[in-house]
Amino acid sequence: MAKIGLFFGTDTGKTRKIAKQIQKGFDDELMAKPLNVNRAEVDDFMSYDFLILGTPTLSEGMLPGMSADCDNESWEEFLPQIEDQDFSGKTIAIYGLGDQVGYPDEFVNAIYLLHEFFEERGATLVGRWPVEGYEFNASMAQDDDEFLGLALDLDNQSMMTDERLKGWLEIIGPTFGLPV
Repeated sequence: MAKIGLFFGTDTGKTRKIAKQIQKGFDDELMAKPLNVNRAEVDDFMSYDFLILGTPTLSEGMLPGMSADCDNESWEEFLPQIEDQDFSGKTIAIYGLGDQVGYPDEFVNAIYLLHEFFEERGATLVGRWPVEGYEFNASMAQDDDEFLGLALDLDNQSMMTDERLKGWLEIIGPTFGLPV
């Protein structure tokens, strides 16, 4: 079984695309195939000690799910299934997609929502990313001069995605045993 679980929530498929980019450079023994949380089983999710989680921020700073007018269930519906789990001993890195021009007051808020959920349940969270180079008004995911995870804006800064993703994988790589 792979060492690292790679799970994502999505509405448009962009978060899935990034998950596939992350997995692409690693063999199946190291990283599992990306899996949408609307297809994930709790036991499968909990079987990994290392997790990379992806989410877009929708509407007014929400996680994807039915109340955010998604076509399918997502993080909003999956998190209640794991809310009683203990994540002590698990290491989690989060990446999130947002639109800093269209939603400058809640840019990548969903990173914060996932970060808070897993931190409250004992997980070790890694993979902070600098806020330098972004232009937004506010983000719950901002802690001083860093985001709580990798922030990507495929709408306005898609040309920076590959470089940011590579840099982030170099940051989390040693902790996750990733060759970088």
